[in-house]
Amino acid sequence: MGSTLRNKRFWLFLIVVLALPVLPAPLRAPEYWVTLLNYIGLYSIVAIGLVLLTGIGGMTSFGQAAFVGLGAYSTALLSTTYGLSPWLGLLAGLVVTTVAAMLIGAITMRLSGHFLPLGTIAWGLSLFFLFGNLNVLGKYDGINGIPSLDVFGWQLDSGRRIYYVIWVVVIGAAISVQNLLDSRPGRAIRALRGGTTMAEAMGVNTAWMKVVIFTYAAILASISGFLYAHLQRAVNPTPFGLNYGILFLFMAVVGGVEHVWGAVLGAAILTVLQDWLQSLLPKLLGSSGNYEVIVFGVLMVLLLQFARDGVWPFLARWFPMRRHADTPREVEALPRRSMPVASEALLVVDKLSKTFGGLVAVNEVSFTVKAGEIVGLIGPNGAGKSTTFNLVSGVLRASSGSITFAGERIDRCASREIARRGIGRTFQHVRLLPRMSVLENVAIGAHLRGRGGVWRSIVRLNGADETRLMAEAARQLDRVGLSRYLHNEAGSLALGQQRILEIARALCVDPTLLLLDEPAAGLRYQEKQALADLLRKLKTEGTSILLVEHDMDFVMNLTDHLVVMEFGTKIAEGQPADIQTNQAVLDAYLGGVE
Repeated sequence: MGSTLRNKRFWLFLIVVLALPVLPAPLRAPEYWVTLLNYIGLYSIVAIGLVLLTGIGGMTSFGQAAFVGLGAYSTALLSTTYGLSPWLGLLAGLVVTTVAAMLIGAITMRLSGHFLPLGTIAWGLSLFFLFGNLNVLGKYDGINGIPSLDVFGWQLDSGRRIYYVIWVVVIGAAISVQNLLDSRPGRAIRALRGGTTMAEAMGVNTAWMKVVIFTYAAILASISGFLYAHLQRAVNPTPFGLNYGILFLFMAVVGGVEHVWGAVLGAAILTVLQDWLQSLLPKLLGSSGNYEVIVFGVLMVLLLQFARDGVWPFLARWFPMRRHADTPREVEALPRRSMPVASEALLVVDKLSKTFGGLVAVNEVSFTVKAGEIVGLIGPNGAGKSTTFNLVSGVLRASSGSITFAGERIDRCASREIARRGIGRTFQHVRLLPRMSVLENVAIGAHLRGRGGVWRSIVRLNGADETRLMAEAARQLDRVGLSRYLHNEAGSLALGQQRILEIARALCVDPTLLLLDEPAAGLRYQEKQALADLLRKLKTEGTSILLVEHDMDFVMNLTDHLVVMEFGTKIAEGQPADIQTNQAVLDAYLGGVE
């Protein structure tokens, strides 16, 4: 399980970084470079959080500098005004930041599009002006006389001494985020980038997961603020404003916003570049000013034009990281739910309707799916099949009528609650995470069957749970005939294989009912035959199937029962042989032509 770093040059790089301050005098880094490396480390901690939040979770934030301020001011206030230990200040800062981030995140993370970054700007500015207007925080003059850190009697009263603490935290932050991403909640986090529909259908509480990663990114920023306060020995609001919030985001993007170690690279590039430009540009232009911001803007435009993945992918050739989940071992299988008795009513749709304004998309449709049978939902384009399918799977909420599954009403349940009850689904347009391995994509489907949480994953105490989840994913891949592609990137598979992969992911939910949305679309003849054989095999194992499909040959030779829709209304229902001779169906498909 997890990512493995197997490159000697990478570890050599880390050893050199940590050894720079204590090398023999001729080789020792000068004080200037130690100071620069300290700031690179502090900025890296914040940028690593932004990789998690923005690069992986897909939520842009310009306000992380405000959380740096919460950590800095918490320890500054307690250690100067109240004379408490700085380590109590760290604890207080983490508590304040966690509470603030959860409250802000619960509101802000509900936003989407351009409203989300605007929301982060709003609360970032609010906290910045709060720092500058509170008397207890010294207003815009800030707080001075902050004591140095003390670690087991060793006073970290210089940049060279605190250097080690900063870089140990940097490495710990990077490893913790990598551990999180290579886990059950990490796969759910990575699924957020492609939208919430697929993740919710696999049982992920996407709203809560967004708050979680927002909070963890804020905690990392707060720790950076704590270290900054005891390095500088003074704080004021200036480093916690919007300018620094933008700079932190620049660092993550320049390094490679989807790469954890890219955050460190981005922080190094921009810190060194900013220092160099601040010295060079005034000499060239003959006046002082924040001209480096203009250069940063130009560089960002060029980067987005020619290297959207940042600089890290180019450097990664020299520091390759072999990142893949371990091959699952034979372990105890996850518990499975019992299958219903054959032929009993499993899914009952009763007078289901859905309107969009004045448009009636589904009009009082009723049908039943019995346990152990394959039911097809067919009809011409625009008949309302997909809408009906989305109503059953919880993507849409019904305007009227009811949906009962295994004797329980589910028409008011969210997608993840429907998945919890034993309904798995695929999508009309394949929804995979193309850069993740086939095995990890399938393991997302087992999200509800795992127990490893965020904090256990961060410190890697989730080994047994991860092994069982990966073993289950491998079992389902073997079940559908894709076991030889375990560690391939999902995006490298052919379309037919990707559709089969989606079925394997849905089977990881451990469903009693499988919803398939046009599973044969885009498949060649032999691929369709293989798919039909797979679905028959699942039926013999007790899985019930409801599928939406346009390919009439495919459904006529596969299904036990058909429901035909036209213009949102059910026009026929019965066995395939009866449907083929039904005049209303012939009129709907052929316009009455013989």
